Amino acid sequence: MPSTQQVKVDDRTLKLTNLEKVLYPAANFTKAHVLDYYSRVSQWILPHLKNRPVTLKRFPDGPDAPAFYEKEAPRYTPEWVATAPVPRRAGGKDIRYILINDRATLLWCANLASLELHTFLHRANALDTPGAIVFDLDPGEGSGIATCAQVALLLRERLEKLGLKAWPKVSGSKGIQLYVPLNRKATYADTQPFAHSLADALSREHPALIVSDMAKSLRRNKVLIDWSQNSDFKTTIGVYSLRAKERPYVSLPVTWEELSAHPEALYFEPAAALERLAKLGDLFAPVLELKQTLPALR
Repeated sequence: MPSTQQVKVDDRTLKLTNLEKVLYPAANFTKAHVLDYYSRVSQWILPHLKNRPVTLKRFPDGPDAPAFYEKEAPRYTPEWVATAPVPRRAGGKDIRYILINDRATLLWCANLASLELHTFLHRANALDTPGAIVFDLDPGEGSGIATCAQVALLLRERLEKLGLKAWPKVSGSKGIQLYVPLNRKATYADTQPFAHSLADALSREHPALIVSDMAKSLRRNKVLIDWSQNSDFKTTIGVYSLRAKERPYVSLPVTWEELSAHPEALYFEPAAALERLAKLGDLFAPVLELKQTLPALR
């Protein structure tokens, strides 16, 4: 395979470079494999990315080498790549975020070695309107994905009592994220206090298992329910994104039955993820579609 190729992607021409470069040495997974994965997963990932500002996490030499986050669209971004201005928290000139609205843009980003795609909960035309609530379950030292699964099931039980449905995905690392779709007019001023209150309540009920305080010193053998991701300036690893770990794991939706039965087995590399998608479809589709209303917490 040539190291550089010029290819036609839909109605765009892309120059793909360093195709033979191995980005995941443990899996002998090259940049060409990364591009192939994102091309093949595009039909499922694009609806979740559409019109959503995205932070790229770029790994030019793979996960074992220095990486950097890129919020601002680089100066060499093609004119056909859609972007959206987002105000900076501290004021000043807006950040021009990339919008990954088509397969060509997705592959252009992948060609930059953007292994990970981190997305906001809102769309570019509604910066204060999250489409969902996310609970990011982050295991401390001595905990892992199995402990996160325990917490996810407790959180699901509490949400169901409030009349809310949630969908889980594995992060592709040690954690799990739970998404509660809203798809109604709600602001972060509504969703963050709700998530914080729920996390606090569960940490009081299960102090040996759950923490809601951000201090890392409190997390040993416990799971942090990170409620703070429900913010207009924070992003979470996107569904179907690759992760920059030793192997090319995918952040992938799973069923509640799988979380209950064998969470330790819920690590998926690209081939397994694509096979699963072909069989099961987009398990995360309800996150984009289901309308739910936040209840009042007492």
